[in-house]
Amino acid sequence: MISSNETLDALFDGRLTLLQSRSGYRFSLDALLLAYFVTVKAGERVIDLGTGNGVLALVLAHLHPTAALTGIELQSAMAARAGRNVELNGLQSRIKILHADVRQISDRMSSASFDAVVCNPPYRKPSSGRTSPNAERRAARHETYGELEDFLRAAAHLLRPKGRMALCYPAVRLIDLIAAMHQLRIEPKRLRLVHSFLHSGASLVLVEGVKGGRVGLAVAPPLIIYREGNLYRDEVAAMIAGLPK
Repeated sequence: MISSNETLDALFDGRLTLLQSRSGYRFSLDALLLAYFVTVKAGERVIDLGTGNGVLALVLAHLHPTAALTGIELQSAMAARAGRNVELNGLQSRIKILHADVRQISDRMSSASFDAVVCNPPYRKPSSGRTSPNAERRAARHETYGELEDFLRAAAHLLRPKGRMALCYPAVRLIDLIAAMHQLRIEPKRLRLVHSFLHSGASLVLVEGVKGGRVGLAVAPPLIIYREGNLYRDEVAAMIAGLPK
């Protein structure tokens, strides 16, 4: 049942469908960028910290047919909508949604129980920038219910040794991200900067780290979103179409 404050949207030419709030949080391209960046091997267990409406878990299930996914979401209404999206796409056997707080994850879930963690965490301090009056949007953008370090600590608890964590984060806070990952022994191993246009500065960064990994960072070629005329470049267009990695 779709409420009056929800829309039903199609992804990948209708191969996935997604309930979203009309006025609250709505997924952005960031989720696709992260889904296509993270390393997921056959049969692995993957957890999404702050899953929102579940879009990242749904996309990963589409891209990796043997992976088992879990999504953690603090906001009860968002967690409920994520659960409905899982059912809507018939993925109950592969995706589990938990209503939980990443800051208390060690009380809810066993340590070293996942192969990979994905996270698109809030990135603004509570007092910085314009704060949305909508609770869902505010929680997605501002560190209202957890700071970067809280998500990293949760990942460090959940990851098996040599497990991987991948994040999408604003490029302006890259130093904060690298320093925090290094401090919690999730050693950054892969990095890719994201630019809207060829000659614009980076707006986002994709980083993947390994729990207990050795020092050594591989920097991939930049990912450019648009070509002239504000058309998506081929790599991004393939993501939007849901093509295999």
